[in-house]
Amino acid sequence: MALRACLRGKRGLTGVFSQLSSCSHGRVSPVLVAQQRNNSTSQKVQVDFDQSTGVAVLRMQNPPVNSLSLEFLTEICINLEKLEMDKSCRGLIVTSNRPKVFSAGLDIFEMYGKTPERCAEFWKAVQEMWLKLYGSSMATIAAINGSSPAGGCLMCMTCDYRIMADNPRYTIGLNETLLGIVAPFWFKDTMTNTLGHRTTELALQLGSLYSPAEALKIGLVDQVVPEDQVLTTATEAMSKWLAIPDHARQITKSMMRKSTIDRLTANRESDIKNFVGFVTKASVQKSLGMYLEMLKNRKA
Repeated sequence: MALRACLRGKRGLTGVFSQLSSCSHGRVSPVLVAQQRNNSTSQKVQVDFDQSTGVAVLRMQNPPVNSLSLEFLTEICINLEKLEMDKSCRGLIVTSNRPKVFSAGLDIFEMYGKTPERCAEFWKAVQEMWLKLYGSSMATIAAINGSSPAGGCLMCMTCDYRIMADNPRYTIGLNETLLGIVAPFWFKDTMTNTLGHRTTELALQLGSLYSPAEALKIGLVDQVVPEDQVLTTATEAMSKWLAIPDHARQITKSMMRKSTIDRLTANRESDIKNFVGFVTKASVQKSLGMYLEMLKNRKA
């Protein structure tokens, strides 16, 4: 059973308890689902859905490093929505088609030199991506086959389970402070729910990036496996998640995540306003400009 499609106007796991009885006969499958292909590929996202297992694999392919631009976030959200509404899709594996990187995080160019209106539109899309993944009624696994800093780390933490490639060159973490910006409260809440308060406090203030072994030690990832086994391990792990009755797993997930989801849902507009006000400050724009210049010089 998937609660999201039954919860009209309520996202994913929100409202599970109050509307469980009305959803007890399975997901509502709208006409859109009947028109959906099992496999679909857009310019930036590839989705392969195996109806025999009920598992979809979403591969990010936004060159060069899967930076989360407004356009890319929109494509991700559209594909997540389609999968969420398909009553036969019970599990989702998120991974990358780009070499050496899962996702480099939020696209800095979406925050540098843009109008307040554009910044607001971008931030709303970031919120939407988080809400769709963190509140998904599907079992979700991040198959982290490359580095995943900042927003890429956030995407990984929204998933129920995380498997990372055992390559010491790869890193993961919320490193926003290194760029002169601050992770918002719902980034912090997601990491606190994953790591605990003290570890999160240190990680956020220092902008820490962890190797796979370090990430495993603190609980940021659940498994570290050879690089060529990340996806197969994720597929094997998914079978364990899908062995649990959907309704029991989904209600339990809601108990753990509902308060965090509700906090952002109740404060979306103020969060957007705070982000726009912060990121458009001259001092922040200067820091972002310096970072982009550093990247430019590094490439040269």
